[in-house]
Amino acid sequence: MNELSYTLPVILALVLGVGVAMYIVLDGFDLGIGILFPFFREEIERDQVMNSVAPFWDGNETWLVLGGVTLWAGFPKAFAVILPAMYLPVLVLLLALIFRGVAFEFRWVAKPDHRKWDAAFAGGSTLAAFSQGLILGGVLQEIKVVDGQFAGGTFDWLTPFSVMCGLGMVAGYALLGATWLLFKTEGEVERHARRMAAPLLLGLLSFIVVVSIWTPLQISRIAERWFSFPNTFFLAQVPVATALFSWLCWYGIRKGRTLLPFGSAIAIFLLAFGGLVVSNVPYLVPPTMTVWDAAAHPSSQMFYLIGASILLPVILAYTVLVFWLFRGTVKVDEGYH
Repeated sequence: MNELSYTLPVILALVLGVGVAMYIVLDGFDLGIGILFPFFREEIERDQVMNSVAPFWDGNETWLVLGGVTLWAGFPKAFAVILPAMYLPVLVLLLALIFRGVAFEFRWVAKPDHRKWDAAFAGGSTLAAFSQGLILGGVLQEIKVVDGQFAGGTFDWLTPFSVMCGLGMVAGYALLGATWLLFKTEGEVERHARRMAAPLLLGLLSFIVVVSIWTPLQISRIAERWFSFPNTFFLAQVPVATALFSWLCWYGIRKGRTLLPFGSAIAIFLLAFGGLVVSNVPYLVPPTMTVWDAAAHPSSQMFYLIGASILLPVILAYTVLVFWLFRGTVKVDEGYH
């Protein structure tokens, strides 16, 4: 393997990781408010909740497109294994995102007959989060691969572990949504979100603990990665940092802070994502296909990286600009629709 063939897949994997991490954080909080939407009973509160994310939600999904295209263009062999292994949850995810997006736009024009769009918004958001957890769990529990091709069954992804990951993703996105509302809203919506945030934090931490115990017990290579010397010494910083940010999130929720809970919840998610990456690197399809095994031809990788080097700064700049332009809190009867 020459230097170019070794380096390009690593760079592409970093681009893929950035896209996935940004999607989890940014689309996570607007999926979260959809999950929490039914718990806001008053119409004026629901309007305020949706207006808090109105300028951001469609741009946030750009990161999902970036991640998916990077996997397809940069690692086609992994894409050809993961997609057929996860056809059903991927299909549900895409349909749920469509329902959520259509409901977001149609809800305003359908008033006062908009209850079905409220249900589509909440249901689509919840199903999208749950489907993402199913896909995550299905990949983590190892896809059956023979001769570089998916060799499993249609429902191999459906296990107690993947369902638990789905429920954990719903709880985590709901926490991001609740802390986002602490940061972006005022009045009764902010107070209601604060009451929900602490139980959601405890729920997410419970799922993180279960996954952290379940995966090394189920998969020996992950146990060896985390519990062999000197790895344990260095990797122990991940649970320590998770505990620290969990306490900061709890403290911010209880003390009436606005930005601290949201920032801490993001940090918890990124640490959990980082822990999963550490557990499986360098595999894209654990435990059979590494980033080098799955990579496209170097010329294709270079072509994609040239495009990504142009588009990635543009997407980042757009994201920063939108958050800057629509900074501040959303009050009752204010919005961008």
